[in-house]
Amino acid sequence: MLNQIKFLTGLLLLISINIQAQQSDKKSYSFSLKQAIDFAFQNQTDIQNAVLDQKSAQSRANELLGIGLPQISASADITHFIDIPTTFVPAEFFGGEKGSYAPVQFGQPYSSTAGLSASQLLFDGSYLVGVKASRMYADLMRKQVIQTKTEKAALISKAYYNVQVNSERLQMLDANVKRLKKQLDEMQVMYDNGFIEKIDLDRISLAYNNIETEKANADRLIVLAQNLLKFQMGLNVSDELVLTDKLEDVKVVADNNLNQNIDISNRIEMDVLNTTKELLRADLRLKKSSYLPSLAAFGSYSVSASRNDFDIFENKPWFRTSIIGVKLNVPIFDGFQKAAKVNQARFALNKIENQIKTATQGFQLEAQTAKTTLTNALGSLANQEKNRTLAADVARITKIKYQQGVGSSLEVMDAETALKVAETNYYAAMVEAFIAKVDFEKATGTLIK
Repeated sequence: MLNQIKFLTGLLLLISINIQAQQSDKKSYSFSLKQAIDFAFQNQTDIQNAVLDQKSAQSRANELLGIGLPQISASADITHFIDIPTTFVPAEFFGGEKGSYAPVQFGQPYSSTAGLSASQLLFDGSYLVGVKASRMYADLMRKQVIQTKTEKAALISKAYYNVQVNSERLQMLDANVKRLKKQLDEMQVMYDNGFIEKIDLDRISLAYNNIETEKANADRLIVLAQNLLKFQMGLNVSDELVLTDKLEDVKVVADNNLNQNIDISNRIEMDVLNTTKELLRADLRLKKSSYLPSLAAFGSYSVSASRNDFDIFENKPWFRTSIIGVKLNVPIFDGFQKAAKVNQARFALNKIENQIKTATQGFQLEAQTAKTTLTNALGSLANQEKNRTLAADVARITKIKYQQGVGSSLEVMDAETALKVAETNYYAAMVEAFIAKVDFEKATGTLIK
């Protein structure tokens, strides 16, 4: 028994320590939409990886640039011949039989060499084109970072607005719960005093139970919506997040924005495609430049010494060797390999041109669709707002009539149901409007400014 108590005590202590550690790791944040997007740009792994790709491309460009700079290297070695190499020479040199060979050993057991060599590329068409292409590739990676940020900003904006709308809807549900609770209490008193029938009390009880269930579901859904937003931002799910923007301060669409002509050239995707086209054009030039000769200069200087004893570094003679030269490489015939590579590069360029044409049409259609969807969403939101106002007035008047004895509880419940439907439709239309706003800004290239 004593051992069980000790075990449970230790277990509770570990749980307590774990809970305290989790609480100490929990952080609290307050963000506007812009701050949330900026935070994601710094902390979201997809964006971090895109930035790393950009840095890698820039390093690759620097690496290729270094090929055209002077290449200098130094070397040194010390060699000890345990057995001096044997060479065969004609024996007649030493008075031997003509036509025979005698083994002799030339050299000394210790030798050393130190040298310095350098080379410089003078001309290579492939190098010149390659340096330019590598810079284009680095620029392409930079633009892909912007594209990744744009996509992430769209997801965060939708998640942010979704939390905002659901928070406002939750406040509405709280108010409805309190209002129906008050009606339920009033009708309970009226029923206890015999002024209404039980069916009237049951109707309001049913409405109250339904609204409480709806509020409980909304509580859970808003937690899911907040967790999705945290995930998109790169936050831990356990962190606390407060949204500082207010829905009433957000313009679903800027004034006259829908009346302006749509310009898809602002889209980062078009910029990425055009840069890719220029990169493939540079690749075609690179393949063609392989037909050109290349020219490089080189030179070296070295000293060497040979000793019978290990006294390499003593003041004894060292023998110098120095050379300079130029190397010309002229391609003559490679079995048509270069021609095949040129054709492949040309086909890739033609392919991206077709892709740009298709993408342009697709982006125009997407922008027009987003514009129409946003226009419809705004119209639906305005209509649902009117319906919500009308349903609230009907519910208020119906309740007054019932309290004055000129209406029925059934009319009250019908009015409450209509109000609930109108409010649900209103918040659904609001979510659709904000999503349409984000899609329109993304389609027209104005989401990230």
